[in-house]
Amino acid sequence: MPYDGRLLAGVTVLMAVVEAGTMTRAAEALGLTQSGVGRAIQRLETRVGVRLLDRTTRTLRLTDEGRRFWERVGPHLDGIEEAALEAAGSASTVRGRLRVNVDPFFSRLVLSRELTRFLALHRELRLELIMRDQIGDLVADGFDMALRFGDPPMAGFTARKLLETRILTVAAPAYLAAHGRLAHPRDLHDHACIDFQDPLTGRPFAWEFRRGDEVVPVRQPARLMVSDVETMIGACCEGAGIAQVMQLGSRNFVASGKLVEIFPDWPDETFPLYAIYPSRQHRAAKVRAFTEWCLQLVGGDNELDAAATR
Repeated sequence: MPYDGRLLAGVTVLMAVVEAGTMTRAAEALGLTQSGVGRAIQRLETRVGVRLLDRTTRTLRLTDEGRRFWERVGPHLDGIEEAALEAAGSASTVRGRLRVNVDPFFSRLVLSRELTRFLALHRELRLELIMRDQIGDLVADGFDMALRFGDPPMAGFTARKLLETRILTVAAPAYLAAHGRLAHPRDLHDHACIDFQDPLTGRPFAWEFRRGDEVVPVRQPARLMVSDVETMIGACCEGAGIAQVMQLGSRNFVASGKLVEIFPDWPDETFPLYAIYPSRQHRAAKVRAFTEWCLQLVGGDNELDAAATR
């Protein structure tokens, strides 16, 4: 296929549509009319011979062929952008719009307290933090990256681990006074527990206890399941049952005596926090800057827990 400038122009319009999420916002960003954006996409689809976008009056998403095309051309466009910035002496400039898919708990606990400082450091940046319970489709939803707890998806993404935080099994002092202390994780069978819903499956997270090489899975009895961490901690503090919580965000409850860690001698069950990116070879300076800033915030579990108590 011979090169022509119209092909590159069409690809640029497609990238703008994917990143903006709608043709209307893409048109505003490019200084075009919405019909002009639509015609450019149609010409590009005719040029490459496949349909790249499924679009209705309400939704717009990449087709499977469109996703593969986007993943192939994205690194090249990033390279062109980085070359232009480097030529202008601004390769490290953090600017433009950064759209991040964020775990709601992490956003409330850590990011919200520090956003003023980050924006002050990067005055040419527009930051959009969108709280989601699931990672979804970063490309179709126009996200530059995501911050999620748990193991990242295997296909179509690259990931960087930022943190491992301990999982604590806790209860209110009043609950333990009424129902007795537990000597071993298997004793949970005789107690009321609070389940936390896995947003990916809709089922409760499994409970597992680790101490060195020893692993004890437990299927705990539960009459209550929640999908919000703060609700779970609040119910646990009121004596509704025993819960498993991340050390991140709960150490202040333990330190104040509102909750008691039941099995401190089983310390090795942990939960990771990842920065997740679409599969591109290059990352913009704004993505790198935000990732490094988050890494500084979560420099260790102790620092995070200290942030939670401020």
